Amino acid sequence: MKNYTITVNGTAYDVTVEEKGGSSTSAAPAPKAAAAPKKAAAPAAGGAGSVKIEAGAAGKVFKIVAQSGANVKKGDTVVILEVMKMETPVVAPVDGVVKSINVQEGTSIEAGALLATMDEA
Repeated sequence: MKNYTITVNGTAYDVTVEEKGGSSTSAAPAPKAAAAPKKAAAPAAGGAGSVKIEAGAAGKVFKIVAQSGANVKKGDTVVILEVMKMETPVVAPVDGVVKSINVQEGTSIEAGALLATMDEA
């Protein structure tokens, strides 16, 4: 049997899962507060910039459009996310230079995840 702590809508549940064909699963509210999940980030290329570009919704990185070092204008697409089966562009909030891309294509991300950084021009 394996024990897991699962957080659903801010409530932590201690779950025990029986292995080897067993089908017993029990869940009860945990008495402790749940810790925030850790976000894995890909290594930043070339250092971080002062302007953060973050995901507005959870999804998967579909395509990286702008590379580190690229000059972009406000509104230019930096990364395209697949959110609920739709391609959603994430755009540069200001004119500037992309300093780092912090994700890889195919990676699942959470809302608010750091996708890239840039410096304002």
